[in-house]
Amino acid sequence: MGGFHKLILFFTLAGLVLGGFACEKSFHNENERYVFVAFDTSIPYWHEAQNGFNDAGRVLGVKVSEVGPTAYSPQDELAAFKQAVASNPSGILVSPSLAGIFNPEINEAIAKGIPVICADSDAPDSHRLMFIGTDNFRAGQESAKHLATLLHGQGDIVIITVPGQTNLGDRLKGAQQVLQGYPKIKVLQTLDDKGDPTVANDEVSNLLEQKKEKIDGFLCLEAAGGPGAAETLHRLSMKGKVVIVAMDKSPETLDWISRGYVSGAIAQKPYTMAFYGLRFLDDLHHNVVRQFKSWRTSPESPLPSWVDTGTAWIDSSNVNSFIAAQPTRNPMLE
Repeated sequence: MGGFHKLILFFTLAGLVLGGFACEKSFHNENERYVFVAFDTSIPYWHEAQNGFNDAGRVLGVKVSEVGPTAYSPQDELAAFKQAVASNPSGILVSPSLAGIFNPEINEAIAKGIPVICADSDAPDSHRLMFIGTDNFRAGQESAKHLATLLHGQGDIVIITVPGQTNLGDRLKGAQQVLQGYPKIKVLQTLDDKGDPTVANDEVSNLLEQKKEKIDGFLCLEAAGGPGAAETLHRLSMKGKVVIVAMDKSPETLDWISRGYVSGAIAQKPYTMAFYGLRFLDDLHHNVVRQFKSWRTSPESPLPSWVDTGTAWIDSSNVNSFIAAQPTRNPMLE
């Protein structure tokens, strides 16, 4: 057979194969719907996650939505989760603000045959099918290592966090482990900013302005602490006098890094968590992982129990790249 005829035969066969794939009906249907439940849908961190959830929905051709309170409120988030379960979706991705109160509700959803995956914050004692997010213990370690380096191994510091959240508790444990190796670094106290930069600003102002505390650094283990502390330093003209290590890459945090008030931040990957969280839910719903007949009757989850999405360090050397990559659309309006 001549080369030309071979070429014609190749494209004919390729066309038949591709045509077969094109005609094959997708196993998705128009009624499939997945819900993402977050504990503060007003903040940029969850906007980035929603972008990932939306994009995965477009790739898969399924309906998606995000629900949850517009301010930190575990009870309101729990109510939103219950409503999501009652609507009988194809699957739920949730970031439980307080694991303890979510355990029975997650278990009930699983019992009803609704797959539930935790993202960003875990409920490890529930029947959730997997966790996808940051290794928070390691993130706390990384935060403390960067702070110790910036302080040259000595100084008085304050930790800013929100007590009670499993993920933040793990970060605190990681930070404490690292700080034990720096006997010349003293933790003066731990502040609860309630996940609100205004509260963080007030708390830091009280220490620096009212109490006249000498503080060398702030270790912020959640997103609101960095911008709140930086605002105080700006108001008191203390740029460069106190080290701030922040958490996450909100536009405010990136701006304070570029202006020199925040030394750096540990950035998580909420887009990645939500994007692959939805894909895992979709795999469960369609029983793509066929180790067992169905995930609903399997003796164990067919998915990985834990997927670490990793972190990145942001400082003056790379902050402009992160600023350029900030989401340009508001997913809450979609």
